[in-house]
Amino acid sequence: MASEIKALEQIEYPERDGRPMGETDLHRDWMIRLIRLLQFRYRDQRAYVSGDLLLYYVEGNPKVCVVPDVFLVKDHPPGRRRVYKLWEEGQSPHVVIEVTSLKTRKADVLKLRKFREIGVAEVFLYDPTGDYLKPPLHGYRLIDGEYVTIEPNSEGRIRSVELHAELGLEDDGSLAIHDADSGERWMTAEEAADAEREAAEARSLDLEAEVQRLRRRLEELDN
Repeated sequence: MASEIKALEQIEYPERDGRPMGETDLHRDWMIRLIRLLQFRYRDQRAYVSGDLLLYYVEGNPKVCVVPDVFLVKDHPPGRRRVYKLWEEGQSPHVVIEVTSLKTRKADVLKLRKFREIGVAEVFLYDPTGDYLKPPLHGYRLIDGEYVTIEPNSEGRIRSVELHAELGLEDDGSLAIHDADSGERWMTAEEAADAEREAAEARSLDLEAEVQRLRRRLEELDN
């Protein structure tokens, strides 16, 4: 038993799979953006958000792995990791978002099988160029060990139970995530800061306009 444990400890789990990313700037930008959206949304919660990270799910076999583009593990310790070892973490991702393309479509089908095997509750595929996925956004929910397509609602959005949100496409084809209750659109930290700054500027302008209005009123009363 001791020798078996020692052998397991000596097994290396590479941080790279040896394959080039080979994606366009657009696909990479969307991966980064989705990670940042999730990071800001879950900033005050106990959750782990990552992407393009090797996830190993069979102890002792580093050849068995998958690399989700973007993923979320809820109620899980945050912090940086070099790889994600499922047997150590004890929790599969709750949500995976794949930024797919015509080039990666076959690999993404294989990924779906692996996500099903490890029990990822929801998977979303987004094709930002619309080259092959029609419509460009698909969602799947794991039910009784099989992925079932999540049908869009009347607004064309796909409901995510795990995110408590709705994913949908804007007029320009970009992906947006909205809170399921308020309908508020998710933002990155930078977007939230910009929005707050614009709101503060608007409040300042409104206050200045009100001051000017009161001054004119006083002048009218004096006359």
